[in-house]
Amino acid sequence: MGNPRKIDFLIFMACIALLGVGFYMQYIMELKPCYLCITQRFFLALIGLFSILAFVHNRATRIYGSVVALSAILGAYFASKQLWLQSLPPDKVPACGPSVDYLFNAFNFSEALRMLLQGDGNCAAIQWTFLGLSIPGWTLVYFLGVTALSVLKIIRGNHKC
Repeated sequence: MGNPRKIDFLIFMACIALLGVGFYMQYIMELKPCYLCITQRFFLALIGLFSILAFVHNRATRIYGSVVALSAILGAYFASKQLWLQSLPPDKVPACGPSVDYLFNAFNFSEALRMLLQGDGNCAAIQWTFLGLSIPGWTLVYFLGVTALSVLKIIRGNHKC
């Protein structure tokens, strides 16, 4: 495995690129992100934040690697949940919910967050595919790759915590 700092920087840059693609799809392609898409964006941002902190700080490789790995595992969970919703037959798809803005305006924070993390029928819609994978399929690939790199970094970390 290469230099852990280079890996941290590459993970950070990939997060920036993926978030940029997400915003491009939202604002230019006019694809509306569902609750689970927004949740996955949050974990992408969290991974990016801790990766750049690890790059700049250049210490506690195992601690940063653990936080990034945990964030990637949680992101993979939500991407998998969305893929599961996308695989459901139409009669099994849950009802669609209100917009995210409405959620946080009409409900208290904990209730809105619970609904956001649960997903809804909008999350079952496949709005875009590339090479046979939908958006959560590609984010799952990324989250699993980051998890693998982070675990390797933890195991082979050359900086003591």
